[in-house]
Amino acid sequence: MNEAALRELAARHGISSDFWDWQGHQRAVTPDTLIAVLGALGIPADTDEDVTRALLTADEQEWREVITPTVVMREGWTPWVFVHLPHGAQVAMNMRLEDGSIRSVSQIDNWVDPRLIDDQLVGRATFEMPNDLPLGWHQASVLIDGEPAGAATVIVTPHRLQPPDNLTEPVWGLMEQVYQVLSNRSWGIGDLDDLAQTASWAGSLGADFCLINPLHAASPVIPIEPSPYLPTSRRFTNPIYLSVEQVDGFDALPPGLRHQIDHWKRQAQEPTTDATIDRDHVWTAKLKALEVLFTNTQATTSRAFQEYCAREGQSLQDFALWSVLVEQYGEDPAGFPSHLQSRRGPEVAEFIGEHADRVAFHCWMQWQMHRQLERAHQSALDAGMKLGLIGDLAVGVHPTGADAWLLKDCLAKGVHVGAPPDQFNQLGQNWHQPPWHPRELANLGFAPYRELITAALSNCGAIRIDHIIGLFRLWWVPEGMTPAQGAYVYYDHEALIGILLLEAHRAGKMVIGEDLGVVEPSAREHLAERGILGTSVVWFEWRDGHPLPASDYRRLCLSTITTHDLPPTAGYLDLIHVRIREELGLLTQSAGEEQASEQAAIASLRHTLVNQGLCTESAGVEEMVSALHAWLGRTPSLLHGVALADLAGDHRPINQPGTSTEYPNWRLPLAGPDGQPLTLEALMHSPRVHQLLGPLLPKSAQD
Repeated sequence: MNEAALRELAARHGISSDFWDWQGHQRAVTPDTLIAVLGALGIPADTDEDVTRALLTADEQEWREVITPTVVMREGWTPWVFVHLPHGAQVAMNMRLEDGSIRSVSQIDNWVDPRLIDDQLVGRATFEMPNDLPLGWHQASVLIDGEPAGAATVIVTPHRLQPPDNLTEPVWGLMEQVYQVLSNRSWGIGDLDDLAQTASWAGSLGADFCLINPLHAASPVIPIEPSPYLPTSRRFTNPIYLSVEQVDGFDALPPGLRHQIDHWKRQAQEPTTDATIDRDHVWTAKLKALEVLFTNTQATTSRAFQEYCAREGQSLQDFALWSVLVEQYGEDPAGFPSHLQSRRGPEVAEFIGEHADRVAFHCWMQWQMHRQLERAHQSALDAGMKLGLIGDLAVGVHPTGADAWLLKDCLAKGVHVGAPPDQFNQLGQNWHQPPWHPRELANLGFAPYRELITAALSNCGAIRIDHIIGLFRLWWVPEGMTPAQGAYVYYDHEALIGILLLEAHRAGKMVIGEDLGVVEPSAREHLAERGILGTSVVWFEWRDGHPLPASDYRRLCLSTITTHDLPPTAGYLDLIHVRIREELGLLTQSAGEEQASEQAAIASLRHTLVNQGLCTESAGVEEMVSALHAWLGRTPSLLHGVALADLAGDHRPINQPGTSTEYPNWRLPLAGPDGQPLTLEALMHSPRVHQLLGPLLPKSAQD
C-alpha cells in the first residue's frame, strides 16, 4: 500500500498518524489502525484504489455542498462563508436571527475559478458574516436564481466565559461520589436527600461548592452498570438516586402502602456479603416503591409534570420509549423487533399507545429526579454556598444504551473511545464508548451536542467536563485492537468549546475542564483563553523533577490532591494503588521499581512540605494528609477541591482504571480509616473533619 497517501488521507479527515506518548516519545500509528479509523468515518481505505478515490472525494466534498451545514463564529468576528452554485447563476443570502428578525448577508468580491464537478461547472460565491450578530443560534438561507437552495446553522458564541461576580477569591468545596455516602435512612445507596444534607452541612463549614459524580441514566433493568462514567444516556438521569420518601405524594399514601414500602426499604438496606453497594438489589426494591407512588398519586394529572414534559419535548418521550423497549426486549437494541428498530413509524406509535402508562412512568421518574436535584442545589445555596452543586459530564455513553440508539446517526461505528498508555494506566484504556462522528455532528448543526450541554447545566452552579480534551481530540480504539493501537481523531474544538460557552453564558454557569493526562499545551492555552477552568492534581504537578510550588499553580483552576481515578490521599501515601495494580497485572515494570518511583515522589513532596513548615521529616500518613491539605490552601487556584473520602479517612480507591469486574469499581460505600462503612451522620460528627479542614475553614467555622 502507498502508506504516504494513506497518511495524507487520514490527515484530510482529522486523524493523526503519530502521537507523543506520556514518556515524551513520538509514536507512529500503524496503517491497520488508520484504515480501521477511516472506515469508522465511512471512508473505505483498504486498497490503493480506495485511498486514491477517497482523496479525490475529499478534495471535491466542499464544492459539492451548496453551503457548509454549520458556521460557528465568535461575537464580532466576520468569517467568510462560501456558496457553491452553477457557474453564472445569481445568488443571495439571508439570515433569520434567533429572535425572528431577518438580515441580509453581503456578498464580497473574491473571485475563485470555477471547477468541473460531475461534468458541471460549479462556481464559488463568497459572503461575509456581519460583525454585529448577537449571541445565539441563527439560520442562514441561500437563494440561487431566486429559489431556496440551501441553509446553514450559524452559531455566535462568546469570546470568554467570566467567573461569577461573587467568586473573586479562592474558595473550597467537597468532591463526593453520591452513591457512596449513605445516611441511616438510605435505601442501600446514597440518594439526593443525602446529597442535600451533605451540601447543607458542607455549606455550614464554609464550603462553596459540592462537586458530584455524573448522575446520568443507567439501564432500567438489571444488571445495573455501576460506573457513572458509562451511562446509557448523558441527557437524562438515574432514578436510583431518588429519595423515595421525598417523592411527591409519599406523605399522602395510605398506611398499608407505606408499610409495604417500608418492607421494601428494609430489603434494600440488607448488607451484602462483601459489604459493597449492590445496585441490582437496591433498584429492584426501589422500583417497586416508585411504581406504587406513580400509580397512587395521580402523577400524570399534575400541571407541573405536564409542563416538564412539554419543556423536555420529544427527547424525553424518546428516552422513555427506549426504557420501555428495554424492559420488554433487553438492553441491546439489536434484540428489538425489526418493526421497532427505528424510533419513528406507525408500529412505534402503536407500541407507545399500548404502553402509554409505562412511558409516562419513565417520564415521571425523570421529573422527580429534576425536582429533587433542584431541591438539593437550593439546599446548598441556602447553606451559603456561592456555587452550590457542580455537576459532572461523562465523556461518552454505553455502546448499546439509549443515546447510542437514539443518536446513532451521529456516532461513529466500529470504534471505542479510550486513552493511550500513561503513567497510571500503562496498558492504555478502552472505555467502550462510541465517539461523536465529527462530520455528522456538524451536519446536524450540533443540535444533539447543544441539547446535551443544556441538560447538563440544569440544577447546578457549574459543570465539570470529564476529559475536556475530548472536545479537541479523542483516542479512537478500533474494535479488535488493544488500547495502545488507537489513534487520535481531531474535532472542531472552536465549535464544541464555543457552544459550551454560549450555553453556559446563557445559564450563568461556570465550566471546569478535566485536562489531565497527555494534553497538547495549545489545548490548555485555548481553554484558559476562553475562561474555562483547568484541573490540577498535586501528584501530577511537577517542574524539573520537583513538586510545583504552591504559588505557581494556575489561578483559573480546580486544584485537588486526589481524583476519583486515584486512591484517597491516605491510600496513595500507603501505595495501595501500586499493590492493586501489581495484583491485577496492570504494571509494565516490576512492583519494586514502581514502589521505588512512588516513594521517591512522596519523599520529594514531604521535603517540600517540611521546608514550608507544614510537617516534620518523620511525618506519618495522617500528618502528611493534613499537610497536603494545608499546601492545597496556599495555591492561588480559584477552586480547592477536598475529597469527602479524605475527610472520612478512607484508604481504598473508588475506581481502578483499566479494570471492570477485577476490582469493585464504583461499589464501595464510604469507610473510615479502619475500613468499616461510615454513615453520613457519623462523618458529620467526626473530629477528623475540622482537623483536616482547619487551614481552609473560615474562622467562624473553626470556632
